[in-house]
Amino acid sequence: MLKIVGINNSKYYDWKRRTGLANQHNGKVPKEHWLTPEETQAIIDYATMQIGANIYYTRDGYRRIAYNGIDLGLFATSPASVYRVLKETGLLNRWSPKKTTSKGSGFNQPEYPHKDWHTDIKYVNYRGTFLFFISIIDGYSRYIIHHELRTSMTELDVQITLQKAYEKYPDTRPNIISDNGGQYVSKEFGQYLKQLNFRHIRTSPNYPQSNGKIERFHRSLNEECLKKRSFIDLDDARQQVALYIDKYNNIRLHSSLNYLRPVDYLKGNPKELLRQRQKKLDDATMNRRNYWKAKNNVA
Repeated sequence: MLKIVGINNSKYYDWKRRTGLANQHNGKVPKEHWLTPEETQAIIDYATMQIGANIYYTRDGYRRIAYNGIDLGLFATSPASVYRVLKETGLLNRWSPKKTTSKGSGFNQPEYPHKDWHTDIKYVNYRGTFLFFISIIDGYSRYIIHHELRTSMTELDVQITLQKAYEKYPDTRPNIISDNGGQYVSKEFGQYLKQLNFRHIRTSPNYPQSNGKIERFHRSLNEECLKKRSFIDLDDARQQVALYIDKYNNIRLHSSLNYLRPVDYLKGNPKELLRQRQKKLDDATMNRRNYWKAKNNVA
């Protein structure tokens, strides 16, 4: 019969083997590195949150989603794979990042914590007037060493902020990096730094980018905290800002720190954490390979 209809034996038995199955012989054959359906769904679940009938989307970028997923044990895949999943499902953030330039990138990255402390003052709108946010950030870890939300910004206010930071780490002698604001160039502030044996480095006049690390933190503070909150009174303002600083230091993944937390660089072992993250990725790759091998063999 097969000879009469012109069908060879191998084709006949192949058709017989696939009796009752969907015709997929022209479909894509899954490869070993493809994400499993469970991994894809885990990425989508992380990027969305449903409350009642409403679905909310995270504002985290795909890189932060990827590394958060690894650290939390939800999934382990590369940022590129997360990008593809989010793009295919319409969950990718649509705003374009601003172009950056190496000009004005500030000081070189220090090799260890407490080598450079950057300090600056930011105006905070408050009931038709201003409060003054004075902070000190560690140049190596981007950890906010200390901050104050004060009603004035005199040399004394700056000195109090620095004194409280020094009391937290009395064995350190960092370089103090600031702009040329009147509080930082005053004779009294210079004498105070001399008593502590701190070296003072001032940035180029009229060029705030040279103190870029703390300027970038102020931008994050403004976008992620100040613009999203209203303050009842001064105590409430200080409490809400302190909560954000705690999140920034201990929870939020920092893009300039290989998507680790500032506390990991200040007190932890970032190389070991990155090694553990890579191991999770390697294990997930192996599991993915085994999954698709088993899937293809069944088919």
